[in-house]
Amino acid sequence: MSDIKNRARFEEAIRRFDAANAADPKVERVGDVEQPRELLYARRLTDWVRRLKPDASEELQLAARCQHLCRWEIPRDRYPMDRPGYLRWRSDLKKFHAEKSGAILRAVGYDEETIKRVQSLNLKQGLGKDHDCQVLEDALCLMFLQYQLTDLAAKTADEKMVNALKKSWTKMSEQGRAEALELKYGEREMDLIQRALA
Repeated sequence: MSDIKNRARFEEAIRRFDAANAADPKVERVGDVEQPRELLYARRLTDWVRRLKPDASEELQLAARCQHLCRWEIPRDRYPMDRPGYLRWRSDLKKFHAEKSGAILRAVGYDEETIKRVQSLNLKQGLGKDHDCQVLEDALCLMFLQYQLTDLAAKTADEKMVNALKKSWTKMSEQGRAEALELKYGEREMDLIQRALA
């Protein structure tokens, strides 16, 4: 585990991120328990970041916990249901998450340099050059493969899924790809992955 400069401040930031995400009206069932979707997402993403990089920096851990902060507040259907609409939605979401996380970090006493670093990771600035940014990207791709692939594949044409998997694979580092190949997949999902990698 990395050095946390001020443990109480770090834990308060995590608590506030989690409290914000606990307001998500969408829930996901895990076993017998229903959990707010974005709270569950944030915890799973944090787990992946720590698994990929056990000594993850304080900023990287904070960025993982607030990556999708209050995402439901900007629903996809507010934008045209085409590619430009999707891209504008994604762009607006990134800015929204960065602003919201910045406000929480400021409120608990983080300095502007730390806040800017967390926001830079949220915005994926420096992808391809910044190791922490790559760890976060790997964790996001692995989250997709582990928890979202099956549901998405069930309602998406094979061609589109193969294309999405190719894009995910391209974004991942060698470490991320190795972890992806260790995950357990259903028969159809494995077939789609093999086609994407062929």
